Amino acid sequence: MFQDKTLVCKDCGKEFVFTAGEQEFYAEKGFQNEPTRCKECRTARKQALKESREMHVTTCALCGKEAKVPFVPKNDRPIYCSECFAHNR
Repeated sequence: MFQDKTLVCKDCGKEFVFTAGEQEFYAEKGFQNEPTRCKECRTARKQALKESREMHVTTCALCGKEAKVPFVPKNDRPIYCSECFAHNR
């Protein structure tokens, strides 16, 4: 049903293969658009976005340690450090 396609990255202009397996995955998830960037450019873009995100310092509601969160903390809900958040998940 799906066949490998060669696409061109909109950032670097390199050709990359959109494999049949990737196409099947996209279809299962309901994604309608093909990727426009190669894997290297997607990774670089994600890293740049992650580095530019403003982090806010607050105190964990469970252990009292410093916690950094990517949103402005409000007092209406408890905020947990990453360790407590993972433990209570």
